[in-house]
Amino acid sequence: MNGERTRPRVRRLTPSSTSRTRLCGHFDARWRASFRLRGAVGCTRGRVRYPSLPVKGQVFAILILLTCIAPASAYDFAVGADLSFLKQAEDNGMVFKDGTNARPGLQIFRNHGYNWIRLRLFVEPVGENLPNNPAYTIAEAKDAKNLGYKFLLDFHYANTWADPGKQPTPVTWRNLSHRQRVKAVFAYSRDTIAAFREAGAMPDMVEIGNEVTRGILWPDGELPAHWKNFADYLRAGIKGVDAGCGRQPRPKIMIHIDQGGNISKTKYFFDNLNRYGIHYDVIGLSYYPWWHGSLMDLRENLAFAAHRYHKDIIVVETAYHWRPSRETVGRPEPFPETPDGQREFLDAVANTVMDTPDDRGIGVFWWEPAVAGHGGLVSRSFFDDHGNSLPVLDTFDKYTRPTEPRP
Repeated sequence: MNGERTRPRVRRLTPSSTSRTRLCGHFDARWRASFRLRGAVGCTRGRVRYPSLPVKGQVFAILILLTCIAPASAYDFAVGADLSFLKQAEDNGMVFKDGTNARPGLQIFRNHGYNWIRLRLFVEPVGENLPNNPAYTIAEAKDAKNLGYKFLLDFHYANTWADPGKQPTPVTWRNLSHRQRVKAVFAYSRDTIAAFREAGAMPDMVEIGNEVTRGILWPDGELPAHWKNFADYLRAGIKGVDAGCGRQPRPKIMIHIDQGGNISKTKYFFDNLNRYGIHYDVIGLSYYPWWHGSLMDLRENLAFAAHRYHKDIIVVETAYHWRPSRETVGRPEPFPETPDGQREFLDAVANTVMDTPDDRGIGVFWWEPAVAGHGGLVSRSFFDDHGNSLPVLDTFDKYTRPTEPRP
């Protein structure tokens, strides 16, 4: 089991009768296993028959089945958004509108079924005039928690952006020895989690580094040259999260790489991670089609990872442009770069994740849907330059809002 904790059942979003039939089959398999039935339970065209069960058993089975198709508010699928720039935008006077109604951004996303928020955190002193220090991040996390969001904290372990192209060591850690830096990672992770806990904003999941495909804390933890050092840092971060929890439940641990559509790179990374005995709960993948391949590439990689590693998987970063962007010039575009094309893309990605074998695909996060004054990021936003919402905001409404009664 490689230290894996018991995985709770993930209920899939089901807007259609086709999805309900798939859920019926999923329930059917669990029922057979629970009651050791052989051929007694069947699922045909969405109808369940229990010919060999007593009346009480049939009633119990129906009650359980109803939980499979319960309203979407009960579903565990992570409908997520990285809203790390949202507070800054609103503090600077940006007003976001849902249709014609101006509302706080967190409330807008909550109204459209979003149940997870992702927030990044940089090590102080934070560079490049970025807002994501502990005080800023705790304040937004508290607001999100008060609205019922679950919270994914993204440790960057850097004073500024960390990604596959750069993983800069924080300035105050650069002159430390490897052993001292490992202790610094532990202490920083512990104290940060404790600060969130004491503020009433405990994360439900924590990323130990951001897009760590090529390691963290370069050059000492850079991959592929320094796997042992990298593993030391990951263990220190995970142990720090444990130490900062106090008596609260430990957050799930995510390890996040960027290669959402690449089986060979995913295999190389997570095979090595297992070889070094790193215990984690969730695989996080970034998927941007202009960098990471087709939707079929994503689908195949999700299936591969689910079968090989037996871990839950989240596409923790994805995005698409609602207007043409220099970022995608000359690169593959599965949908038009239009407001409707952006919405179609998110719908396609969500369905691809939901179709991951063994229900291992448990969520999708957009990066990042509510920004102002950050150049090209606005073309990935869910709002236009004037704060007006775009069609993509409604993508999950069909899953998370009650069906309108027919006249």
